[in-house]
Amino acid sequence: MTPVQKAIWFIESHYAGDIGLDEVAAIGGVSRFHMSRAFGAATGHSVMGYVRARRLTRAAGMLADGAPDILAVALDAGYGSHEAFTRAFRDRFGLTPEEVRANGAVPQPLIMEPIKMDESFVDNLAQPRFVDRDALLVAGFGERYTSETSHTIPSLWQRFGPHFGNVPGQKGMTGYGICCNFDDDSFEYIAGVEVSDFSELTPEFSRLRIPPQRYAVFATTEHISMIRRITNTVWSKWLPTSGHQAADGPNFELYPESFDPVTGNGGYELWIPLKS
Repeated sequence: MTPVQKAIWFIESHYAGDIGLDEVAAIGGVSRFHMSRAFGAATGHSVMGYVRARRLTRAAGMLADGAPDILAVALDAGYGSHEAFTRAFRDRFGLTPEEVRANGAVPQPLIMEPIKMDESFVDNLAQPRFVDRDALLVAGFGERYTSETSHTIPSLWQRFGPHFGNVPGQKGMTGYGICCNFDDDSFEYIAGVEVSDFSELTPEFSRLRIPPQRYAVFATTEHISMIRRITNTVWSKWLPTSGHQAADGPNFELYPESFDPVTGNGGYELWIPLKS
């Protein structure tokens, strides 16, 4: 089983109790950082977002079956008050707990069923090269995303596109998609370029200094639409069996000059930070 498969088994067996990312990562045999990246790449959900959605789905089923005490359902789902539970419930289902109980039904498209893993990986993943890279200064446009909203990242590149080649202090014509500043549920993504310094940047630009780091670099000529499947293969198949451990730091996509953002062809690279 992969770390993510172990995590899903553990969550499905224990989500009614008090579990957190540390415990899920330990069951998978990897770090918090590794589990967060691998789970998101494999499932499209953050670990704790999935846990909360499964708890709320269970609570909604109990209410649809006529559970008389909403506070008891809220406490069972891990919420400390009726108010906190109602906010989370409405955000998930668009209805209050009282409305679901009165209707006797839960909006089916919003139910979080147990994830059934797609165990297919990229078969022709090339072995990585290993690079010790000096510090990297990146400037671009940044937004926070969850695993569930990461499919909208291409729109951030569209916004940044007119600035590409004209960023103050830009070095070269290589694009960088940086995943950084992680927490349990979200991360910052910066669509940007390398710059020589930050001194002339206007406030609209996000900026990040990545310290010197060793990386496993995966180069591919696959279409950009394959990036999630390739990322899943790296985090869920290659890394757990490689003898290496991921470092808790930014990882990024590198888009060389040959990459065509219109067609999605031209190749790109995934840079995974490694512990020394």
